[in-house]
Amino acid sequence: MSDQLEQIKSFYEEAFQIYDGKRPIPDIEVRFYPYIGINHTIRVRDGKIFVRIAEICRAMPPNSQKALAYILVAKLLRKKVSPEAREIYSSFIKTQEIRALATENKRARGRKIISSANGDFYNLDEMFASLNGNYFQDKLPKPVLSWSARKTYRILGHHDSTHETVIISKSLDDKKVPKYVVEYVLFHEMLHIFHPTEHRNGRRFNHTPQFRCNERKYAYFEEAENWIERNVKNLKRNAKRK
Repeated sequence: MSDQLEQIKSFYEEAFQIYDGKRPIPDIEVRFYPYIGINHTIRVRDGKIFVRIAEICRAMPPNSQKALAYILVAKLLRKKVSPEAREIYSSFIKTQEIRALATENKRARGRKIISSANGDFYNLDEMFASLNGNYFQDKLPKPVLSWSARKTYRILGHHDSTHETVIISKSLDDKKVPKYVVEYVLFHEMLHIFHPTEHRNGRRFNHTPQFRCNERKYAYFEEAENWIERNVKNLKRNAKRK
């Protein structure tokens, strides 16, 4: 094990000593792992602790590594996380350099399955053009539009800003689904382009009050919301049908 990993391992041993000092410190293995984003995991297997730290954080300074160790161990043991540890760790991952690196990493290594914007019943390209003209004065940049590879019911639409892609659930490409419902879901994802995610104090805000206000400007907002609420069981049944 490298000197860096040995030092990081000592942080986890220290955290276990602080949070659970009555028990012997468990055997701990620490590794950097090529997660696409800023993700870290800590797991227990046969009494041994396995810690996986995102490769993107290899250059994280010792004080931030120590703070992360205290955060992960506290969560594992269901203890209260120290505000000081949160602040030290957040001050590193919130830097513009790390966010830019995470975005580039996701763009380079993330995988997006693209099928086609032209479905069996609805064409997303045509819908986008219509909505863009009616609600955004044709000023919204067009992303890659595609129906999902499989039918889904929990998530009917998704906007990926990194890959500049909007995916709409194939469950909606059905003659039984009103056009205004498909347009509404697409309109919602277009609003994510119009209102980019806001970052405040380490938190992400996707649906701001302004976003929700503009969402209600869709002509068939109430009708679409009601249809989705009434038909969620049918969407679920169709998605699970082989």
